[in-house]
Amino acid sequence: MIELSKVTWPPKRIAVFRALQLGDMLVAVPALRAIRAGFPRAEITLIGLPWAASFVQRFHHYIDQFVEFAGFPGIDEVEVVPERTARFLDEQRAYGYDLVIQMHGNGRASNHFVLALGGHLTVGYFEGIMPARFMLGAPYPRDRPEVLRNLGLAKLLGCPEYDARLEFPLFNEDHAEATALLRRLPRENRPWIGLHAGARPPVRRWPAEFFARVADELASRFKAQVMLTGGPDERSTIQEVVELMETLPLNVAGETSLGGLAALISELDLFISNDTGPAHIADAIETPSITIFGPVDYRRWASLNHERHPIVRRPVPCSPCSYWECPIDHRCLRWVTPEMVIEVAENLLSKEAVR
Repeated sequence: MIELSKVTWPPKRIAVFRALQLGDMLVAVPALRAIRAGFPRAEITLIGLPWAASFVQRFHHYIDQFVEFAGFPGIDEVEVVPERTARFLDEQRAYGYDLVIQMHGNGRASNHFVLALGGHLTVGYFEGIMPARFMLGAPYPRDRPEVLRNLGLAKLLGCPEYDARLEFPLFNEDHAEATALLRRLPRENRPWIGLHAGARPPVRRWPAEFFARVADELASRFKAQVMLTGGPDERSTIQEVVELMETLPLNVAGETSLGGLAALISELDLFISNDTGPAHIADAIETPSITIFGPVDYRRWASLNHERHPIVRRPVPCSPCSYWECPIDHRCLRWVTPEMVIEVAENLLSKEAVR
C-alpha cells in the first residue's frame, strides 16, 4: 500500500466504475454523495452503461461526467470487441485519472479493468490477495447490504460523510408528466396504489395472477385506485395482469420516462413491486413500499428502512441464486401467496392513515 503523500492528493480527476442497472446505481448514490463531500473540487467521472448518461444528468451535483463503458473480458454487461476496448483504454489512460474507484462487484474481473485505466491511485474491493498494483483496498464484504458496501469504499478513502439515505431528485418536468397521467384516474379518492409486475430477469417476477389478486383485493377493501407501472419492454407482462383483474386499473406501462415514473411513485400511498429498480426509487423518495423477494439475496438489496419499506419472501433452500430463469418450479416466488402481501399492505396503509 502506498502513502497518499506520494501521489496526487487530493485527486483532481476521479473515475468511478459501476456499469450496472438502475437499482444498482441508486444504492450507490450514498457512496457518490460521500465521495463528492470528501473531494468537493475534484472532477468525478462515472464509467457506466449507456442508460446511465441520464442518471449522471440527474445526479450532476455528485458526478461531473459520463463515459460509456466499452466492454472488458470477464465483465458480462457489455459485449467485448477487442479493438473497441483497446481504443477505449488508450483514450482513458491519455485522459489521466488521479484516482480510480472500482465499485463494480467483488473485483474478480473488474479489478483488472480499473487497473488497466492507469490511474495514479486505484481503490476497490478484492477477493483473496489484494492486487499488487492496488494502492488501497479491502476484502470484499459479502455479508453487508449493498448500500453499506459501497459506502465502505468512500470510508476507505477517508470521506467524512457516511449517510446511507437514498435519494432521487425530481424535476419540474417529472412532476408535470406524472400530473398528466394522474388526471386519467376515474375518481379523486385515495388510496392510490401502484403495482410493478415486471423485472428484467424472469426469475424475479412474481406471478401475474398473484399481482392481479392483490390489486383486486386492495381495490375492494380500501376502495383503492390501482395503477400498473412498467417499462416499454414490460407491456406484455403488465397486460397479463390487466386481463386477470376484475377491477379496472390505470395502466401506464411504457408511458413514463424514468423521472416521470419516479414522480408518479412519489404521489402514491403504496407501491408494491418485484425486486427491481423502481422498488429502489420508492425507497429513495420515501413512498411506502413492499418489495417481493425470491431468488435475490434480500440481505443485500432490501431497504435499510424495514418499517416503511418491508419485504415479503418465503425462505427456500435454493435461494439466493443467480439464474435468469428458474430451472425448477420457481418456488421462491410461487410460494409467496397474495395473502402474505395483502397482510403487509393492510398494515402499511393503516399506519399511513394515522400519520
